[in-house]
Amino acid sequence: MKTITKMLAAAGLAMMAFAAPAWASGAERHNADDYAFSFEGPFGKYDRAQLRRGWQIFKEVCSGCHSLKYIRFRNLTEPGGPEFTKDQVKAMIKEGEYMVDAGYNEDGEPVQRLARLSDAIPGPYKSEEQAKAANNNAIPPDLSLIVKAREGWDYPWYVSPFIKLVKGPGGAEYVRSLISGYEEPQGEEREGLNYNPYFPGHWTAMPPPLSGEDVEYADGTKPTLKQEATDIAAFLTWASQPKLEERKRVGLMAMIYLAVFALMMYMVKRALWSGVKH
Repeated sequence: MKTITKMLAAAGLAMMAFAAPAWASGAERHNADDYAFSFEGPFGKYDRAQLRRGWQIFKEVCSGCHSLKYIRFRNLTEPGGPEFTKDQVKAMIKEGEYMVDAGYNEDGEPVQRLARLSDAIPGPYKSEEQAKAANNNAIPPDLSLIVKAREGWDYPWYVSPFIKLVKGPGGAEYVRSLISGYEEPQGEEREGLNYNPYFPGHWTAMPPPLSGEDVEYADGTKPTLKQEATDIAAFLTWASQPKLEERKRVGLMAMIYLAVFALMMYMVKRALWSGVKH
């Protein structure tokens, strides 16, 4: 009994140590609003139409400041993602005039060419200095892994409730809340900064990126602020976890295999020991 009590006490201390940073940060920021994304849960999947709308927002709005350097154009055609056809992506490249560096010419001058499917999606700036000069000395972060960088969104279903008790929703929900959560400051103002209760410290150099009706959706969806924020959050989740559906499928197969294997081992044990008196 004493051993069990000590184990429970140790587990409680470990949980408190784990939660302490979260409580500390929780005092500095507003918890993100919970939202039921289609890809959540052990059987969740991406909404292909939503990913395509999210890509449209990134292409027409976010790409003016942010990069997506770990995503290649061909990824937009792969299963588990927006699943555009290759011809559609090639048309996007040509229409958007996406250019990439192609070495130097005979005079030693840098040259560029039209991007191919195998190329990474080029960012808006050539260097950090150029990014700082265009953004009041602030560097807009790359968005490839921005959702994965926020804890809380991809914990297993049996862990998430305990994490949310101290951390609140994270990841895609944080991005969604941040984008749509700008407010007018009550009293205090800071030059060059914008107030957002979801941002750590509440003040960010990024102005509101979306306002609603920023794009005209190709599928006819009404582009409200919440709709756009939800769509870009889902797209950036896919950018951070492009193999999420495959990982869940493999995990489910592994669990089924282990369950069947455990049953077989139990039956073997019963057969081997059935004639032995206990």
